[in-house]
Amino acid sequence: MRLTSQRRSQESAILRSSSLPVAATFASLLVPSLLVLCCAPRSFAADGPRTPIEVLKPLIANEQQATEHRDCYEYLSHERSERTGGHMWTERVVETAEARVRLLLAVDDVPLSAEAVQKEHDRLAAIAAHPEEFLKKEVAERNDEQHAKHMLELLPTDFLFDNVHLQDGVWHMDFHPNPAVSPSGIEDQVLHGMSGSVEVDANQFRLIHIDGHLTQPVNIGFGLLASVRSGSHFSSDRQQIDGHWRTIHVISDIGGKAALFKSIAKNSDITRAEFHYFDHNLSVPEAVAVLLQQPSQS
Repeated sequence: MRLTSQRRSQESAILRSSSLPVAATFASLLVPSLLVLCCAPRSFAADGPRTPIEVLKPLIANEQQATEHRDCYEYLSHERSERTGGHMWTERVVETAEARVRLLLAVDDVPLSAEAVQKEHDRLAAIAAHPEEFLKKEVAERNDEQHAKHMLELLPTDFLFDNVHLQDGVWHMDFHPNPAVSPSGIEDQVLHGMSGSVEVDANQFRLIHIDGHLTQPVNIGFGLLASVRSGSHFSSDRQQIDGHWRTIHVISDIGGKAALFKSIAKNSDITRAEFHYFDHNLSVPEAVAVLLQQPSQS
């Protein structure tokens, strides 16, 4: 069923409590930010790139171009997160250049009742009638991209790469903090504590997989300003579908505390499937129209 007013209040509280950018934007910062990391030269096969940066450079260019030219597409989403109150929500989603518009289909694999379906349709109709109000909320909740661009500038030398090898058309590499770097900002201190791995398509130089985890806690101001617990981690998997690269699975488990001992958490598990590409830009009302044409079933 749709969010109750209580759940809406809880969701708003979660968003408000994430004023510290580290927790709220943690996973989304990492994926684009780690793509621009320079590293010490390491040996490659003679017929391939000679350093990790020669793999990352075209990858960076391709991912940035994809970010600047967003596609419009529809997909089926299964999500368990703070937004869903810990329940598994099945939603039909239309993602445009401006916003992500959702239609709830089922909760914990139970289809919505006829009454709940009608409420969802009424909610979408209100969005179509007043898209500017919806977009204001979307912009506030999707400002992670601005943080990501900032991190692209801040973190050119924060990581080193090793175990770099080509296997079955995929470049694999592990990353770990560069000990020569002493980051000063909150976001870059958290990022600098990450270790993980990256997989890159060797033909198209597109990101296939990235994961990272904190091997030790990150404390800001001796833990009084903020801390992110050891073991916090994220992963993202992508796949080429009908000529377009899509994120098909995202997991994040980030925990800690912010100033005044506020709890910070970002726990989500999202799987996406059944992608349908739109060859033109959709407005929010058009996205609503697409969703309302879909059968209300998971």
